[in-house]
Amino acid sequence: MRSDTPVTTAAGAPGSGPRADEKRSRTPRSRRGTGGSAQLEPPVADVAAAQSLLAAVRALVRRFSISERADVACCGVTVAQAATLEALRAEGPLRLGALGRQLGITPSTLTRNVDRLEHSGLVTRVPDPEDQRASRLSLTTAGRKAAAVLERQEEAFARGVLERLPAERRQAVMMAMGELLRAVREATEACCPGAFDHLMKDFPQAPACERRGNDEDEGCRGACR
Repeated sequence: MRSDTPVTTAAGAPGSGPRADEKRSRTPRSRRGTGGSAQLEPPVADVAAAQSLLAAVRALVRRFSISERADVACCGVTVAQAATLEALRAEGPLRLGALGRQLGITPSTLTRNVDRLEHSGLVTRVPDPEDQRASRLSLTTAGRKAAAVLERQEEAFARGVLERLPAERRQAVMMAMGELLRAVREATEACCPGAFDHLMKDFPQAPACERRGNDEDEGCRGACR
């Protein structure tokens, strides 16, 4: 015979008590999606951790952006113009289209930056060896010196950050950064397969310091002072 009276579980019986309540609080709850299929809601702890990660990354990017603006100010260029110099130093002469994709800026913004850098004598246009009708943007001698100074300033700032970390923790912090970067890439691939490689195809594949010539380092000190 069916009873409509709620059944109360006795204290101490399996499935009751503080431990069971705690376990249930950590277990993802089921909810209905738009198509009627059941979906799992992430545990509250996972949501809080994800929000903390977003806040930390945004703060890190914002603080580095502020320091970057302060670094390039001494050379009389903007952050976008400094990024143009650094890209050309790392990659060599580039067509405007490839440079714009690498920097992630619109053609109109790139054109303004290039015009100002040309006016300052830091970049020049050279013939494209693959297409005589086209041209590429290249650094002048003054541009190479300015780019070298900018890179030295960024490296000095990074050293200053590391020096403020406990010596015994620096390696662990760098390893954690590497793990975070790998996780970002894997999450991007899981969300949109092939998107990461597609978006990164125009970015430098090796650190700029690996491509630096010793002749570019001569006379770099004080070039922007």
